[in-house]
Amino acid sequence: MVHKWSSLICMLFMLLLCITGLPLIFHSEIDQLTHKPEFIGAVQGNSSASLNDIVEQSKMAKPGWELVFLVWDDEQPIIRAVMGESMNVSEGTAYFLTFDRRTGKRLLARSPNEGIMFFLLDLHGSLLAGLPGALFLGLMGVLFAVSVISGLVVYAPYMRRLPFSAVRRERGPRIQWLDIHNTTGMVTTSWVMIVGVTGIILTLVQPLSLLWKHGQLAEIAAEYQGTALTATVVGPDRIRDAVFTNVPDADISFMSMPGSPYATPHHYTVALRGNTPLTERLIKLAIVDAETGQLEDIKNTPWYLTMVNLSVPLHFGDYGGLPLKIIWAVLDLITIVVLGSGVYLWLARGRKGAKRVEEIYDAAAQQQEPPHGDSV
Repeated sequence: MVHKWSSLICMLFMLLLCITGLPLIFHSEIDQLTHKPEFIGAVQGNSSASLNDIVEQSKMAKPGWELVFLVWDDEQPIIRAVMGESMNVSEGTAYFLTFDRRTGKRLLARSPNEGIMFFLLDLHGSLLAGLPGALFLGLMGVLFAVSVISGLVVYAPYMRRLPFSAVRRERGPRIQWLDIHNTTGMVTTSWVMIVGVTGIILTLVQPLSLLWKHGQLAEIAAEYQGTALTATVVGPDRIRDAVFTNVPDADISFMSMPGSPYATPHHYTVALRGNTPLTERLIKLAIVDAETGQLEDIKNTPWYLTMVNLSVPLHFGDYGGLPLKIIWAVLDLITIVVLGSGVYLWLARGRKGAKRVEEIYDAAAQQQEPPHGDSV
């Protein structure tokens, strides 16, 4: 009963997530093909462009808009300036400008919040409904986890009388699909639980970000509560220099401007990531005074944000390069078979079949014997 109803409630939503998740596994490769910036002219050397110039170009391109973030791409030599009509900008309303981070030249590139991949990501992450949609999908993920665990309990009796992965072709199409459903479900159990649990975590990104903002970030800002900046804010070039002087092997992920959602009105926040596949998702935050350009502190992100950062590559198979992504895609396709066969089995049952199955399971439970009829 638990397996049946937990599966029925979430099955169609999980099927949608598996279908939309399949191209998202290869989002980096697809983005490079469809969003690849056009480098204007020959680019030589690896010198760093002036961030101050990038800021000025961004403000000239969007007069009256606020520069909220500078984001370093981790695969291409580019920096994206994220602009908003106010500092409280969302990904869907932001305006992106792309620059060569070696020369500071603006590049011709489509905005990452446009196109089919952004649509699929929004559909996959929130059903196009923002935070309510994300939380609803989180609930469906919990039901799916319950369905998987209860499915193991349902399938266990059959393992005592049928060979593992046996498909009873002589019993008709419904029994064949039943055995395929059970077998493929068992094969993908570990992967489904990893992707399911990380998916649940990712639906909580906005609430956890607010928790961090009103926790660790609020503690940093508390010292300056009620005070205003007394001097001109220094440019991001000095902020980058201050970080590299104190952490010479730093790899910057993004720089958050003073007053933006991930900084305080008196500080820049610079996110530093590791430079290996295992540490690139482990973020530390450099807190830099916006008036003096002096590095005040380097803080570890709270455990719950670290959990979110580590969940992203596990959910989409970003660890290990293309071979792991291919494995993720194969397992995703198998899971689509599991979910699709589950829908078919429910639609093909009929009232008499449902009543017969319940009688068989009741009798098996009383005798403590594995059932000798149909399963669900």
